[in-house]
Amino acid sequence: MIDLSKTPDDLPIPLDDGAAKHLIGMSLPNITLASTNGKSIALASYPQFLVIYCYPMTGQPNVPLPEGWDQIPGARGCTPQSCSFRDHYQELKALNADVLGLSAQTTEYQKEMASRLHLPFPVVSDADFQLQKALNLPTFTAAGMTLLKRLTIIAQAGKIVAVHYPIFPSDSDPAWVMAYLRGR
Repeated sequence: MIDLSKTPDDLPIPLDDGAAKHLIGMSLPNITLASTNGKSIALASYPQFLVIYCYPMTGQPNVPLPEGWDQIPGARGCTPQSCSFRDHYQELKALNADVLGLSAQTTEYQKEMASRLHLPFPVVSDADFQLQKALNLPTFTAAGMTLLKRLTIIAQAGKIVAVHYPIFPSDSDPAWVMAYLRGR
């Protein structure tokens, strides 16, 4: 049985390949995505800060991860990242930020994870790659699946003002977000 809440000590560290440099200054597209709370979410409609943490895929208990998953830089760590955002959610709210998780998994797949991890924020599905295509978000392929690379976007009033990429270790992401928001 795989403990998805922990990451192995010997994971390869992702390198900055420049695939997210173009994002700062872009506007979030006027698209609506399905979420785990049963609502459709219009990404460009948030008036304050919106934190969108993108992740490749969450594993499920008793289901093997794709072959070679731990050898792909930045792939492993989606559960610790989500749990870290959950654990810092109230601090992020106090900084006037809304939080969304985002992956290319279906909403049904995401609902299991959101429920199991007790996430207090919605997770949205980009299964049709609408956001990925609109923003040219970086992807990789594993086990025949196209997946988003791990990155976090901070938008203010619909405009991207900061991007964290690459992220390692994955559970360090909320600290980076809070430091950015406190420094504004």
